[in-house]
Amino acid sequence: MDRLIYTSLTAMRGSMARQTAIANNLANANTPGFRADLAEAQTLWLESQQLNTRAFSSEEVQAADMKAGTVVATGRDLDIALSGDSMLAVQAENGEIGYTRRGDLMLSSTGLLTTGDGRPVQGTQGPLTLPPSDAINIDDQGRVWIVPVGGDATQPQQLDQLLLVSPAGSDVVKGVDGLFRVRGGGTLPSDPDARVITRSLESSNVSATEALVEMIEASRSWDTQLKMLNDARDMDAATADLMSLTQ
Repeated sequence: MDRLIYTSLTAMRGSMARQTAIANNLANANTPGFRADLAEAQTLWLESQQLNTRAFSSEEVQAADMKAGTVVATGRDLDIALSGDSMLAVQAENGEIGYTRRGDLMLSSTGLLTTGDGRPVQGTQGPLTLPPSDAINIDDQGRVWIVPVGGDATQPQQLDQLLLVSPAGSDVVKGVDGLFRVRGGGTLPSDPDARVITRSLESSNVSATEALVEMIEASRSWDTQLKMLNDARDMDAATADLMSLTQ
C-alpha cells in the first residue's frame, strides 16, 4: 500500500512543479524577450544497499523554450531586438554576468543603461553609463551613439558598444532570476556577427492560450492523484477493519 501512496505523492509533487512553471510563464507572457520554462519529467530511483527496486517520477523545470518571439516595431530609440540566437550581457544581482534577450532598455537617474527590470547593461568596456546628452541612438551593430548636450546633431559620438554574445556550442542554462548562464560557470564569447533590430522589441514566446490549456491538464492530473491517494487510504482502512474481525 505504501508504494501506491508514495507513487501518488511524487506525481502530485510533479504536478505542483508543472503548475508553478506554467504560472511563471503566464506571468511573463508580456515580458519582452522572455523564454518559457519547460517542465520535464525524470526518473528518480529509490536507492538501497541491494537493488534499486522502485523508481519515482519527478517533474521539474529542466530547460527553456528557445523559440524566438515576434519582433514588434515600437519607434522608441532605446528599444532593441536581437536577431538570431545572440544574447545581451547584463549584470545580475550578485554581480556576475548573465545573459538575456530582453531589449527594453532605459536610463536610470545616474545615467546607467539598464534593461526594463533594472539590470545594468554591459558594454565592451563594462557597465554602460551615459553622460547627459540631447540624443541617444543604437545602431544595428549594437554601437551606442550620443549627441552631447548642445552638440551638433549631425555629428554623434560613439560611446561604447553593447556586449552581444553567442550561445552556439555552449551549454547554456536558465536561472531562477530569468537570466541565462553557462552551466558550471564561465562566459559566452562575443558575437561579431550579431545584429540589432533597432526601435523594436521581441515579445515573449509564451502562448497564453497554450499555457492555460497546460494549466488545466496539470490541475486535472493533481485531482487524479489526489483521488488515488484517497482510494489508498480507504483501502488501507478497509484492510485494517478486516484484520480486526479475524482477532
